[in-house]
Amino acid sequence: MRILGTICARGGSKGVRNKNIRHLHGKPLIAYTIECLLGWGKAQRVVVSTDSPEIMQVANDYGAETPFTRPDGLASDAAPKIPVIQHVLRFCEEQEKSKYDIIIDLDPTSPLRRIDDIENALIEFLRTKAQVLYSVTESAKNPYFNMVELDDAGNAYLSKSLEGEVFRRQDAPKVYSINGSIYIYERDFLETTKSLHCEKERVYIMDELSSIDIDREIDFQFIEFLLERGLFKFR
Repeated sequence: MRILGTICARGGSKGVRNKNIRHLHGKPLIAYTIECLLGWGKAQRVVVSTDSPEIMQVANDYGAETPFTRPDGLASDAAPKIPVIQHVLRFCEEQEKSKYDIIIDLDPTSPLRRIDDIENALIEFLRTKAQVLYSVTESAKNPYFNMVELDDAGNAYLSKSLEGEVFRRQDAPKVYSINGSIYIYERDFLETTKSLHCEKERVYIMDELSSIDIDREIDFQFIEFLLERGLFKFR
């Protein structure tokens, strides 16, 4: 079983400037993801896709490969992620003249991820014979209870409804948020898909702290606080 590990890290960031290489508790943000994937040790290659020379240098310093500069067409704000991973896959397979079986993509903006999470996610992926598996956490908001949409007239209505009204969130069907930490793809599915969603789609449930994604400055500061206080343990 040949596994390709990918980490997608654009140079531009609007929410937190240069966040992928900004230091978090003593080392660049992207280093946490590189070290986790390398520490897991089951990927034949760990490749960082980036358009930034600075990110390339940091990635190399921490042991990841950066065998190309991401094409401009895949480096804009509007570029979806799946074509970026497909580009990595095509590049590596053409370079090596052989195919991979599984692609594991980790988002560098979710640094509170344990090696056990990668291993257990892969076990679930293989057990269920999934085409794609992604990590989630139980959602704090629930469309059956406290999430609403607006109609054309501006009137609010519950996003999803059941036959009877739900008066407590605990009584509503459980829903999950994709936390952006781990994505595992079956190679043939990834090669042609345009969407994350398919018939054989599975999830790996992570805890709330492990699911913090850095999108705003406050997210960065909160993770820094957790690490400084020893409130999150990687092992």
